[in-house]
Amino acid sequence: KEKPNFGNTGVLAAASNSVAQADGSRITLKYHEPPEARKPSPRDLWKLFIFKGSDLVDTIELSARSCWLVGREMSVVDLPAEHPSISKQHAVFQFRYTEKRNEFGDKIGKVKPYIIDLESANGTMLNDEKIPESRYLELRDKDMVHFGNSTREYVVM
Repeated sequence: KEKPNFGNTGVLAAASNSVAQADGSRITLKYHEPPEARKPSPRDLWKLFIFKGSDLVDTIELSARSCWLVGREMSVVDLPAEHPSISKQHAVFQFRYTEKRNEFGDKIGKVKPYIIDLESANGTMLNDEKIPESRYLELRDKDMVHFGNSTREYVVM
């Protein structure tokens, strides 16, 4: 006789992590914020400059919120990207609070920007290198991000 399997199936998580559409269908979100998610302080102004070729297309105040979902699914994303090579829920810009100890043993905490690829079909490039899926990578000033095969460049400053 087969023993019962009481392991997690993910059905409850999917039901609580979904958004209802106007037509009654539901979209399951691939991402939810971690416990260390924080909105950056007002003195830390992070912006995202979107370029197509040499033209500045848009400027986004990343500091306005703690999390930015990038993708083609217009009903759930925060930063819409319409290129066909970009997944519906492609990647996330996430601000996270991290603590380090200095040489005196004092804790020093800071909110820093990170990027995570949500197992997208065509990947995410950070400074012309493909980033691993489902892993946070810290973003630094003047980092350049590409999503899928889109020619748009996203510069973090």
